[in-house]
Amino acid sequence: MSNVSVVIPALNEEEPIAGVVRECLATRIPGEIIVVDNGSIDATGGRAREAGARVVMALRGYGRACAAGVRAASPESQIIVFLDGDGADCPEFMSQLVDPIVAGNFDFVIGSRTRGQWEPGSMNFQQIFAGRFAGWLMSILYGVRYTDMCPFRAIRRDVLERLSMKEETYGWNLEMQMKAARGGLRILEVPVNHRCRAGGVSKVSGTFRGTFVAGARIIATFLRIALKL
Repeated sequence: MSNVSVVIPALNEEEPIAGVVRECLATRIPGEIIVVDNGSIDATGGRAREAGARVVMALRGYGRACAAGVRAASPESQIIVFLDGDGADCPEFMSQLVDPIVAGNFDFVIGSRTRGQWEPGSMNFQQIFAGRFAGWLMSILYGVRYTDMCPFRAIRRDVLERLSMKEETYGWNLEMQMKAARGGLRILEVPVNHRCRAGGVSKVSGTFRGTFVAGARIIATFLRIALKL
């Protein structure tokens, strides 16, 4: 199997991060676990390191954290997996994301929480609607239909580098999906389960400000990519 780098952006996730790292290691997928400490003011970095992850630092911003994780990945890694550090994603589904790429059939595999099973309260209406609505718009633009903007995803490293990702904050996931569709990548969406976060407070849905800022950034990203700016 190809070497895999699992990139986990984390901001003030000291409660769940060790469990997330241990669950990733339990998959026994060959490679490394990289936790990107996105400016935490708690013990996120230390607990991730104690659990067996390599920890790197990044300036605040979800996209900046993802990009820092990619830059830190081992030169031997051929596949990059992204998932969140709050314990809501289910690492036991990782092989279902990675295996289709290893087999040479797909370049980009994204999880769909809305097609899988999710715990009550783990997703709000705005998240579900935004994922489906953005997917509908992308089907019109590019002929590729997504049902979610799930952060749990896997992509060939060389392909990711060709996408020339630029978004530094909340629009990172959408930018990847749009550029993958526009670039004609071989894309697969698979159902994944989703849980309530294991601790801490969501930076997006946890506050009105977070929801508003994330929504505005996602809309701006969509317009920028759709207009090829």
